[in-house]
Amino acid sequence: MRQLGLISYKPEMAFPGYTLFAPMEGTSVYLIDMRGNVVHRWQLPYRPGEYGYLLDNGNLLFGGRTGKGPVNIGGRGGIVMEVDWEGNTVWEYEEDTLHHDHCRMDNGNTMVLGWERVPPELSKTVKGGIPGTEEEEGMWSDYFREVDPQGRTVWEWHAYQHLDPDLDALCPIHRRDEWTHTNTLKVLPDGNLLTSFRLLDTVGIIDKATGEFTWKWGRGELGHQHDPTLLDNGNILIFDNGWHAVTAPTPSSRIIEVDPTNNEIKWEYKTRPGWEFFSAFISGAQRLPNGNTLICEGMTGRLFEVTQEGTMVWEYANPFYGYDDRFGYASRIFRAYRYGPDFPGFKGKDLNPERFSWLNNLYR
Repeated sequence: MRQLGLISYKPEMAFPGYTLFAPMEGTSVYLIDMRGNVVHRWQLPYRPGEYGYLLDNGNLLFGGRTGKGPVNIGGRGGIVMEVDWEGNTVWEYEEDTLHHDHCRMDNGNTMVLGWERVPPELSKTVKGGIPGTEEEEGMWSDYFREVDPQGRTVWEWHAYQHLDPDLDALCPIHRRDEWTHTNTLKVLPDGNLLTSFRLLDTVGIIDKATGEFTWKWGRGELGHQHDPTLLDNGNILIFDNGWHAVTAPTPSSRIIEVDPTNNEIKWEYKTRPGWEFFSAFISGAQRLPNGNTLICEGMTGRLFEVTQEGTMVWEYANPFYGYDDRFGYASRIFRAYRYGPDFPGFKGKDLNPERFSWLNNLYR
């Protein structure tokens, strides 16, 4: 029987704090302490589409699944909402085509990600995919949209206008229903955008002023990756799922740190045998202030922290299962984040796990 809740913990080596995660089969978002105790819970009107993260004021910026989207593809969302500590809605933006990711910007605006059709004539020229699986209306691709607090669009970017149908060929064993399947949208400190095109095995940085790529990397190296993150040293941390990858002959995932100036892999975490760490889809990684890395093995709902040397110092298995039409009873997690005790959003907040003793006692 699989162990649930806290599995292991080395306090002297782990980065202390609280871990936030949103089980994809439920409608609650949990904040747990290092012992795996729930210290806070948001109960929301939607399932995740796909996750949420904390703002510096302690509010939760959450993507929800409304069920109204036009696309029957993983990552469906439909609404981005900001809720306060008590779960009251502070702000929301609803658009049926929203999916996967969102980002609150320094100027108070929010960058969102959505699906849109590629013009049919352009769809026909895109290389790759399984022949004969095209849709008459054309492929789906992605747009990035910056909206102000009133929900007004102030900037947009359309992937199909900046990709090459020859060079940016989609996965050869995927349906030709979508070109890119973007799963990450992060606004960098300089205002440019970091993204991940799952079906192209490509991560990239987009110059917001011109809309053009300043960096693209991954083809022939990545396998349907997720969650590229810019580190303080300028490198990019990536969860490489290893799905449909020539570099992963057996089911296996890895975390890599890439130097975008020369595309060299500077750090890597993987297991041997590889299938001891594997998630074919979703998932993410966060570099912590002490140099450790928090890993979300999303498919299994397992969260764990490793040192630079690969030593596991904290491990937790999501005990909150729910039902999904595709996967049955599951405990999937799209991403997870660790926040230190000095995180400004925690100031004045009650983080006593005794408030949830009835819940925490179930998994001791």
